[in-house]
Amino acid sequence: MEVIRRALRLTVIALLVAAITSVAYLAGYGAGTEGVSAPAQVQVEKVAPWPTDIGSAAAATPSRDSVPDDARPSSFDVFWESWHILQHSFYGDLPDDEEMTYGAIRGVLDLLGDKHTSLLEPEQANAWTSSLHGTFEGIGALVDTWSEGGILIVEPFREQPAWEAGLRAGDVILAVDDVDVTDMSLDQAILLIRGVSGSSVRLSILRPSAPAPFDVQVVRSRIQVPVVRSEMLDQGIAYVRLSEFTSQAPDELESALTALIEQEPVGLILDLRGNQGGLLSSAVEVGGLLVDGDIVSQRNQKGLDQSLAADRSPVIEDTPLVVLVNGASASASEIVAGAVQDYERGVLVGEPTFGKGSVQTPYTLADGSLLRVTTAHWFTPKGRAINEEGLAPDVLVEFNLEDIDPRQDPQLQRAIEILSAPMLDQFMEATGGSTLPRP
Repeated sequence: MEVIRRALRLTVIALLVAAITSVAYLAGYGAGTEGVSAPAQVQVEKVAPWPTDIGSAAAATPSRDSVPDDARPSSFDVFWESWHILQHSFYGDLPDDEEMTYGAIRGVLDLLGDKHTSLLEPEQANAWTSSLHGTFEGIGALVDTWSEGGILIVEPFREQPAWEAGLRAGDVILAVDDVDVTDMSLDQAILLIRGVSGSSVRLSILRPSAPAPFDVQVVRSRIQVPVVRSEMLDQGIAYVRLSEFTSQAPDELESALTALIEQEPVGLILDLRGNQGGLLSSAVEVGGLLVDGDIVSQRNQKGLDQSLAADRSPVIEDTPLVVLVNGASASASEIVAGAVQDYERGVLVGEPTFGKGSVQTPYTLADGSLLRVTTAHWFTPKGRAINEEGLAPDVLVEFNLEDIDPRQDPQLQRAIEILSAPMLDQFMEATGGSTLPRP
């Protein structure tokens, strides 16, 4: 049951990997990019506090020279005039040219009123791109902001640097190499924690059971994010948790599902709680492991629709399916859960999902920074809007971590009840097959 105990901790709304990416935690790690090798394809992201996604960009590296003269507004002269006046007249410190450029871009982006269209500076862009492949260099832990100030370690990955250094769930990082992070944003703190494999970082740790804060030295390493965790429960029910939609997720999930199905489970629970997204291409391929048909459709700014189907075939055959979702299930998670719900292939149990259904296309700029632009919205196979709507579970089971005994998981227990005899027998008799009716 170790997998399930870990899963409990992952239902927090903003769970992020310490040192994953500046974008993942800035906007959310959800589906909306179309497969990213170099930023020009698709990613779905995570949510902290908002999830983002990325769509494919055909030509994602524009240059200054590629912008025709007639596309440059003459009113930009006013900008340069203002900047010149500031340089010669302002009493105080001015930003350098790079800061001024990024600040100007962000000012325009703010006018768009779209929280998912954003700019990533080169270091952030590199970190974000590497996270899409499920690897990064850092300490290997899931982290979140702590209400009292600092960075909460939600879960250190076993046998990876944070764990080996003695860090445990519930520890709070107060400082990184003597830099106070108690008033710092999550993305800023993670950039400090991340670093080149083999380098060392000193973390000041607050532990509830310790009389005073203490320092821990951690040697960074290349981290492989544990994307899929699976096991057979005592009731003969298969359980698999998918934590994010990386490029490796479809293959890892297919292997896990194949191994579980060989044990002839009476039912399967797919846990997407806290999964804030990843690659759109991965979402489509994962959906194809569960249902047969189109997985999602996307509509661009011109109103053109495109339906996406997987290259894979379902591997769970007639096994009854329950999908666990919550308010942190976003983007790619909502694509997969929406397809399962539309085809009535399984039952959604938990809480309403986040509602991240927009696609961001990443454009690599001349200096290595990344401009992510919302270019489309997603809809379920039956045309239901995901963006700002989310998905309503078929069986609502609330789970307030502050009020519920952490050793209990009412959402998981409800899923087990649905898949256990005699309720399962009643479902099978009523439907004549594996499709679970809406309770």
